[in-house]
Amino acid sequence: MGVRPLIGVSTYLEAGARWGAWELEAALLPAGYPRLVQRAGGLAAMLPPDASEHAAGAVARVDGLVIAGGPDVDPSRYGAERSPRTGPPAPERDAWELALIDAALAAGVPVLGICRGMQLLNVALGGTLVQHLDGHAEVVGAFGGHPVKPVPGTLYAGIVPEELTVPTYHHQAVERLGAGLVPSAYAADGTVEAVELPPERGWVLGVQWHPEMGEDLRVMRALVAAASCP
Repeated sequence: MGVRPLIGVSTYLEAGARWGAWELEAALLPAGYPRLVQRAGGLAAMLPPDASEHAAGAVARVDGLVIAGGPDVDPSRYGAERSPRTGPPAPERDAWELALIDAALAAGVPVLGICRGMQLLNVALGGTLVQHLDGHAEVVGAFGGHPVKPVPGTLYAGIVPEELTVPTYHHQAVERLGAGLVPSAYAADGTVEAVELPPERGWVLGVQWHPEMGEDLRVMRALVAAASCP
């Protein structure tokens, strides 16, 4: 068995995490993310928020990068006024993850953005977001599901060629695409569900859904395979 590639996964800080008798600030990541990396054949490494100038050093030590799901991106990052339905900002996380994306794109490190991660990839490349849409988060605190249809000829369609029902929980989505990004899957209502860069820009894919909450390993396996290439 060869050496498994190291996949860095962004995490977030939570002010009041509790375990046993303790309630302390913690760097958190839902266990589904590292488990998905492991099931797909990679080694998972958590990347908690740090100063942006350290992002390139962090990216240099991993073979692939996952930008995880989480809170809404601050609308000021894409030049918009805050909607009343947009969640509170997470400035440290926004800054860190944007720096990770920039560093990975510059270094040619494979990138997978999941939900917020896809939205942040779009923002990093100059795109904008729809701050609220209905029908993609059915019950507060519970994942739903809906079908997504791949765009033929794209990276994503090469990984998952068929229409697939995916685990979903989001209320924001891509509005204007960032520079170079192409849509590679859609929901039935026309919402962009996956984006990617052309092959000459490296392996870069964003999905709006949460593969860590499902059983389909193909997207993460594709990232791990890309991260295994010399």
